[in-house]
Amino acid sequence: MAIAISKHLGLALPQSRHIIGLGAAGFLVYFMKKSETGNFKDQAKDDVYLLRDENKNSSSKEKAHIDGVFIRRIWKILKILVPGWWSKETGFIILVALTLLMRTRFDVWMIGNGTAIESSIIDRDRQRFVQHLVKYIYAQPTIALTNQLLKYGLNSLKLHFRKQFSLHMYQQYLSGHTYYKMSNIDNRISNADQLLTQDVEKFCNSLVELYSNLSKPLLDIVIYIYGLTGAIGAQGPAIMIGYLAFSGLFLNRLRKPIGKLTVSEQRHEGEYRYVNSRLITNSEEIAFYNGNKKEQMTILDTFNRLFRHLQRFISFRFRMGIVDDIIAKYMATTFGYLIVSRPFMNLSNPKFENATHSELVEDYYRSGRMLVRLSQAIGRIVLAGREMSRLAGFTSRVTELMKVTDELNQGTYQRTMVHSESGGAGGNELTPGSGSIVLKDKIIKFEKVPLVTPNGDVLIKEMNFEVPSGMNVIVCGPNGCGKSSLFRVLGELWPLFGGTLTKPHRSKLFYVPQRPYMTLGTLRDQVIYPDTHAEMKAKGLDDSVLESYLKQVQLGNILEREGGWDSIQDWMDVLSGGEKQRMAMARLFYHKPQFAILDECTSAVSVDVEGFMYQHCKKVGITLFTVSHRKSLWRYHEYYLLMDGRGKYEFKRIEEDTSAFGS
Repeated sequence: MAIAISKHLGLALPQSRHIIGLGAAGFLVYFMKKSETGNFKDQAKDDVYLLRDENKNSSSKEKAHIDGVFIRRIWKILKILVPGWWSKETGFIILVALTLLMRTRFDVWMIGNGTAIESSIIDRDRQRFVQHLVKYIYAQPTIALTNQLLKYGLNSLKLHFRKQFSLHMYQQYLSGHTYYKMSNIDNRISNADQLLTQDVEKFCNSLVELYSNLSKPLLDIVIYIYGLTGAIGAQGPAIMIGYLAFSGLFLNRLRKPIGKLTVSEQRHEGEYRYVNSRLITNSEEIAFYNGNKKEQMTILDTFNRLFRHLQRFISFRFRMGIVDDIIAKYMATTFGYLIVSRPFMNLSNPKFENATHSELVEDYYRSGRMLVRLSQAIGRIVLAGREMSRLAGFTSRVTELMKVTDELNQGTYQRTMVHSESGGAGGNELTPGSGSIVLKDKIIKFEKVPLVTPNGDVLIKEMNFEVPSGMNVIVCGPNGCGKSSLFRVLGELWPLFGGTLTKPHRSKLFYVPQRPYMTLGTLRDQVIYPDTHAEMKAKGLDDSVLESYLKQVQLGNILEREGGWDSIQDWMDVLSGGEKQRMAMARLFYHKPQFAILDECTSAVSVDVEGFMYQHCKKVGITLFTVSHRKSLWRYHEYYLLMDGRGKYEFKRIEEDTSAFGS
C-alpha cells in the first residue's frame, strides 16, 4: 500500500520554478543581516562607479548587497513609483494582491477536490467521482479568469512603474543642462542612455516580479501550515520553517557576488552599445579614413570583455545552480516526505486506528500534496535571495543615476581635476562653482573670471572685458586657445572657477554652431526650435512670418520642395550643409535674442547671403559674438577678442589697421 501511495504522490509532484517576491523582503533581510560579517572585499575595481568621496577614510566603492542600504533605496524609489494611495499603481498593486489570494485559495480547493476525485477512482465510487468532476469543470472559467487577471495586473503594474520612474528620471535628466554636464563634465556616469532605458525597465520588471513571486509563496506557507497543523501536527511545519532559515543563511553567503556581477554586466553592455553607436554616428568620417579595421578591433575588444564577463557569470550561476537545486528543491522535498510519513508510520496513532484504506489514501494524499506545496513555497523563498541580489544590482545602478542627476541639478559635480603648473587662477586652488553669475539684461561683463576647463586646465588666468548691447565682437585665435570654452562658460555649460560674470538670462542668449542641430519633427519645428507650435502662436506669430524669415536667408523654395510646413523628414540628411546653416539663421531671426554666439555658422554660405544676415541681425538689435576666420566679417563688428593660445588675450576696438590682420 505504501508503494502504491508513493507512486500516486510522485505523480502529483509539479516542477518547482525559481520565483521571487517582495512580501518576504523584510523576512529575508533579517536572516541576511545576521549572516553579514564583513564587506565584500574582492570587489573588482572595474566593477564600480566612482562616487564623490564624502569621507576620505571610507571606501567610495558602490556595493550591491541586500542590506539596510538596499531597503532604503527601494523605499525611496517606491515613493516615486507609487505617487499616492489613489493612484493607478496602487489599484494594480491591490488587484495583484487579491488575485494572488484567490489563486492560493483555488490551489487549496483543487488539492482537496483532486484528492477526492482520485480517491473515488480508487474506491470505484462513480457518483462521488462525477460529483467532484462536475465541480472541477464549473470552477475552470473562474480559475482561468483569475490567472489572466493576475497576468494583466502584473504587466500593467510593470508598465506603470516604468512610466512613473521614466517620467521622474527624464524630468531630472533634462532639467537645465544636466544631460550635458553628465556627458561632458561629470565623469561618474557613462552610458546614461542605457540606464534610462534598459536598466530602468529591468529594475521595474524585477521589482514587480519580486512583489508577485514572493507574496504567493508566503501566502502558501501560511495557508498550508494552518492546514497541515490539523492533519499531521505542528511539529512538521515547524521543521520546514527551520529548514528555510538554515538554507537561507547558507545560500545567502554563497550568492553575494551576484549583485556585483549584475552591476558589471550592465556596465559592459553599456560600453558595447556605446562603441556601436559611435560607429553609426561617425560612419562618414570613418569611411573617409578607411578606419573600418581599427573600429572592428575596438568593437571586438569591447565585445570580448563583455563575453568574458558573461562567461564568468554563467560559470558562477552553473555552480550556484547545482547547490540551489539540491538545497532549495530536492532536499526540501526530501524533508517533506520524511515529515508527512511520520504520523502514518506510527501504528499506534489513534487517528488512523479505525480508518479505512480509502480514508488513509485520501488523508495521506491531501497531506502529502499540501506538504509538497509547502516545501516548494519554502524552496522558492530560499531561491529568492539569488534574484534579490540581482535586483540589488539594478537598484544600485538606477540609484547612482538618481544621485548624480540630483547633485548636478544642485550644481555639484565630480571629475578628476588636472591642475596646471600655475596652480590655478591667481595661484589659488581651483574650486568649480566658486564664481558668481549676476543676471542683467543687455550686457555681458567678465570681472576677474578665469577661463578653466572642467578638468582644471587653466586657459586664461583672468578675463576682464565688457560688451554692452549693440557692440558686436569677433572672437579669433588659433585652435585650442579657448574660443569655444569662453562660450561654454557664457552659456552656463561649464562652471565658474572664480570672478563675477554679468549676463542676461540664458534664454536671451542664442548659440548658432557650424553644424546646426535639426530636430525630429516638421519643417516648421526646424525654424521655431526649441519652441512648440503652441508657443509660437502664443507669441502672436503665424506661418507667414516664418516664411518671411526663410526668404530672408534665401530658403523660400524649400516650402514647395519639401511639401509645406507640416512635412516631416529626416532633416539632418535632407538639408545640405549650407541649407542647415541658413535654417539656423532663420531660427535666430525668429527668437530675436539679446546676444547671439555665431560659431563659424556661415562657413557653407556665400558671402552676399552672409552679409545680408549680419546686416539683418544689426537691424533687429541682436548683438553678436562671432567666431570666424573670414576677414570679410570684421566690418560688421566693433571690437575683437584675440586669444593667443598661451594664456594671453587682447580685447580692443577694431580700427582700420587692425581689421587688416583678420583672425
